[in-house]
Amino acid sequence: MVSARFPPDLIELQRAHNRTYEALADRPEDAAVLRRRLLRLSTRLFWHPYFDSPGGAARPELRRRAREGPAGA
Repeated sequence: MVSARFPPDLIELQRAHNRTYEALADRPEDAAVLRRRLLRLSTRLFWHPYFDSPGGAARPELRRRAREGPAGA
């Protein structure tokens, strides 16, 4: 399997999305703020220029790579 090469900003954006999602699960009292942040991050991920390229259909791989941490970037 060929591994996708993601730009660093895209990996960091996915990590921010993951952190916000986890915070939403942990802190329901901040739900409104966190939901708005999650929506903004989701939109930025969806419309990132990387996904306009022919090899840009690797969203599951991006999520996996973002979970690996800095060493897997």
